[in-house]
Amino acid sequence: MCVVIVGGGWAGCAAAYSARAAGAEAVLVEKTDMLLGTGLVGGIMRNNGRFTALEEIWAMGGGEFLQVIEEVATHRGVNFPGHQHAMLYDVTRIEPAIRSLLLSGGVRLKLQQRMTGVSKSGDVITGLTTADGEKIAGEVYIDCTGTAGPAGNCTRYGAGCAMCVLRCPTFGPRVSLTDRAGVAEIRAGQGFPHFEAMSGSCKLEKKSIRPDLVRQLEREGVLVAPLPEHLHKSEQLQKKACQQYTLNDFAKNLVILDTGHAKLMTPYFPLEILRTLDGFQDACYADPCSGGKGNSVRFMAMAPCDASLRVDGAPNLFCAGEKTGLLVGHTEAIATGFLAGHNAVRLLRGQEPLVLPGELACGDIISFMQSEMKKTEGLGKKYTFSGSVYFDRMRELGLYSTDIARIRERVDKTGLTGIFSKGGKGT
Repeated sequence: MCVVIVGGGWAGCAAAYSARAAGAEAVLVEKTDMLLGTGLVGGIMRNNGRFTALEEIWAMGGGEFLQVIEEVATHRGVNFPGHQHAMLYDVTRIEPAIRSLLLSGGVRLKLQQRMTGVSKSGDVITGLTTADGEKIAGEVYIDCTGTAGPAGNCTRYGAGCAMCVLRCPTFGPRVSLTDRAGVAEIRAGQGFPHFEAMSGSCKLEKKSIRPDLVRQLEREGVLVAPLPEHLHKSEQLQKKACQQYTLNDFAKNLVILDTGHAKLMTPYFPLEILRTLDGFQDACYADPCSGGKGNSVRFMAMAPCDASLRVDGAPNLFCAGEKTGLLVGHTEAIATGFLAGHNAVRLLRGQEPLVLPGELACGDIISFMQSEMKKTEGLGKKYTFSGSVYFDRMRELGLYSTDIARIRERVDKTGLTGIFSKGGKGT
């Protein structure tokens, strides 16, 4: 049994780990020279409802995977505007740690291998072709290629290529497995509202910030610097993919988190203006290099899928991460990655794919997002455990909790304890 995963971000890594744990060979194809995609600059977990979701994944058998993230945490229990008990991981250390976990578990990594073509027999995918002509065959496939870029979309909807961590100019544009398989994607502007949005933050080099501010940032994990009133940037908030941060506090302040870099929680901030602020006279951007003008543009194309994350019109194709819909965040990508990888193996074994129940936040967010995306107004929103419309729903339904014992008990009542682990029930 062989599962081929295309796209090595958080979703792809979780899917590869999950498929391997369920007993299949797992081949992970990634176009760049590093795993984790936006996870290389993200660094935020466990804020608000993500605490609950992460503990659900842990209880369902994802503990070994999540423990690796915990081991490179820089701060725990960080509170910043609108967000409680966040864990910040070190973005400079996370990729080697996840890569080592996957390799030690037997996942075959194919880095710098950009998928360009798909072979099919009827609707069934039979193989992939990479840009250098390599043929990669499997029995089930998972699309984790994301929704950002290519550079042409960043020009059309943003400020042009911002030279972000996705590095399209170097490694080539994103290629969607779903699209190459002949499945019509949900694309912004093609009969739908324009739901594209910029990535929600920029990274500053710590050495470019005044040392006393850096010491405060590293001590507390967060730095909130008030902005003069004429620099309040409320218009930028509507452009963020991460709508959980569209709060007035983010318009009136520079909110900076310590994730290894100094993570500036805005999609862009003009450098010449930033350098007029006390302590930021020498500021420079680490990612994106053009963070003074913009960031990567995301949610350009999503796969039509059901609640098991199986793609409509391609019987041996699943998807995870942002390909599943207007889903934002690392935890969200990991949750869908685990489910897609597990279901790929269930399909190989002739079992019905698993649909996570609504008694769990990880299940409810998928069904809720898919239901809302059928409405015009729902397509104008983003869905995340950590804020915006879905966190409100989590609290209303009583799904949000920081009581680990209670969360594990809830998972156990669904019969899904350990489902994603080696030898887990149902595999």
